[in-house]
Amino acid sequence: MYATELVETALPVATQALHTFTLVTAAEPAPEGIDTDGVVSFFATNIAPILLAVLGVIFIGRASKGEVSKVLTSSAIAILGLAFIAGAATLFFVGDYLINLIFE
Repeated sequence: MYATELVETALPVATQALHTFTLVTAAEPAPEGIDTDGVVSFFATNIAPILLAVLGVIFIGRASKGEVSKVLTSSAIAILGLAFIAGAATLFFVGDYLINLIFE
């Protein structure tokens, strides 16, 4: 008995709240996100070449001092890091492909 009275009392209030919520969400503009393509292209064209040039200067400086083994070790670590970054970038394309495949 109490449950039916509670439902009868709460149902009109819930219906009005849901209707108001629907109107408010429909009136809001779509949120604008961050241009991730622009950020990635900025890093790829401006930041990455500068960092690679700095690494090259450091490696050449070490090699001229006779620390060839340290240069080879650092070079291998840098190459592995670039491989991990490239692998992460391919995951974006694979993920995009899978999403498009599933939600077509």
